Amino acid sequence: MGLPAGHVTAVPGLSRTAQLKALGNGVLPAQGAAALRLLLHRATTPAEQSRRKAA
Repeated sequence: MGLPAGHVTAVPGLSRTAQLKALGNGVLPAQGAAALRLLLHRATTPAEQSRRKAA
């Protein structure tokens, strides 16, 4: 999942349920990187640049 081994599972005293709860709906590194690339692409497309100049 892109996290180091034991990132959540190596925490002493943390039950399996607590481990899953800690991860929750968190963004994984690969998902975060893909989202940033998409946003950067959208922010730098010619149509967006033209729209910003007109505003």
